[in-house]
Amino acid sequence: MPKAKGKTRRQKFGYSVNRKRLNRNARRKTAPRIECSHIRHAWDQTKSVRQNLAEMGLAMDPNKAVPLLKRKVKAMEVDVGERPKELVRKPYVLNDLEAEASLPEKKGNTLSRDLIDYVRYMVENHGEDYKAMARDEKNYYQDTPKQIRSKINVYKRFYPTEWQAFVDSLQKNKMEVE
Repeated sequence: MPKAKGKTRRQKFGYSVNRKRLNRNARRKTAPRIECSHIRHAWDQTKSVRQNLAEMGLAMDPNKAVPLLKRKVKAMEVDVGERPKELVRKPYVLNDLEAEASLPEKKGNTLSRDLIDYVRYMVENHGEDYKAMARDEKNYYQDTPKQIRSKINVYKRFYPTEWQAFVDSLQKNKMEVE
C-alpha cells in the first residue's frame, strides 16, 4: 500500500556530525582485499598492519628491518644493544611464501596458433626465399620480406626444439622426394 500523503518526514542534515572523522573511520574499516592468500588467511583484523606482519615474520618497513651500518661513530656514543627480535607466531606463512617463490616460473609468453601455422606454411612452401613469401597469396597482412623474416626468427626464438624438429622433417621430406 502507498504511504499517506504528507506522512513521511523529511531527512534533515546533521550539522553536529564530524564528516571528516566519519569518512576516515569508514575508510579504515573497509580495508583493501589482500591478494596473497597465505597472508589473507593468517590476517587478524583486530591487530594493526605492523603487528600482523611481525607475527608472520615479515617486515612492514624494509629499511628498519635491515638497518644499514653507519660509517661515522661518535666518540661519546656507547654501543647500543640490538632490539629484541619480535616473536614469529605464524611461521607457516613465511614458509608457504618461500615455497611458492622457489617454484619455477611458468612460461607466459607464447605465440598465437595462427602465427605458428603461417610461419610453418611459408617455410614449407618457400624455404628461405622471403621475397616469394611476401608475394604468396596466404600473406594476408601483406608483410614485407623483412617482417616475415622477423616473424620466423621470433618463432625460432620461442620454440627452438619445435623449429629444429620442423626443419629436420623438411630435410627428410626433401631427401625422400629426390
